[in-house]
Amino acid sequence: MASGLAIGSLPFLKANSAKAQNSHPFGIQLYTLRDIIGDDPKGVLKQLSEFGYNQIESYDGPMGIYWGMGHKGFKEYMDQLGMTLISSHANVSEDFERKVDEAAEIGVEYLINPYVGPQETLDDFKRITDQFNKHGEIANRAGISFAYHNHAYSFELLEGEYPQDIMMQGTDPDLVDFQMDIYWVVAAGEDPSEWIEKYPNRFVLSHVKDLKNGDNPESVVLGNGTIDFAPILKIAKENGMKYLIVEQEAYTGTTPIDAARANATYMKGLTI
Repeated sequence: MASGLAIGSLPFLKANSAKAQNSHPFGIQLYTLRDIIGDDPKGVLKQLSEFGYNQIESYDGPMGIYWGMGHKGFKEYMDQLGMTLISSHANVSEDFERKVDEAAEIGVEYLINPYVGPQETLDDFKRITDQFNKHGEIANRAGISFAYHNHAYSFELLEGEYPQDIMMQGTDPDLVDFQMDIYWVVAAGEDPSEWIEKYPNRFVLSHVKDLKNGDNPESVVLGNGTIDFAPILKIAKENGMKYLIVEQEAYTGTTPIDAARANATYMKGLTI
């Protein structure tokens, strides 16, 4: 992971932040609220809708993807709030076909593998790529899509190559999509825009997550870090990005719900 990057020293880091009205819908990954959502899932979701989030991305947590409501109950509550569950991170090694069928039944578009971890060799990543294609086939048969969410490790050289290249080149574009976590690409010292342009129409979802550089880079409220999102997301939209999903993993000086509120305000004012 790269650290200590100077603000403005790289093209994808910001010098100034311009704001204007942005009509593009945006969502939030519920992992942002992981410390509080289990106590009152419906109450937290209602607050998120009031903040202006149009879309939800869930995750396979202790209460399951649907937070104790079942897939149909969750869909009904989303409808009441005027929100859409567009995707979920999922443990794809357990009951994947059941999860696919439930997601398809309520119109979820994507199930996402959130993490495979660093590997020792490129051959290890090639084997993972083969598994991605198999998961994509299962999802495709049910009428939904499978995607992979990156961390920094796939954007760090291994045996002279980037594992991210191995995974993108080895997967069938009709079966496997990708979710770019912009934070982790920048943390690895790479330019998100360059990767998006290198693989047009493959990064169809994003995690919009800001990074505060230093000896210990951390996730911060959007606009308080170093990433210049406006040009990145503009290029992303031009190259097939469909969903902009806010995520925050650390809360220094704030709370999960206050961070979600502030991030929604930022997204409403972001020029893209």
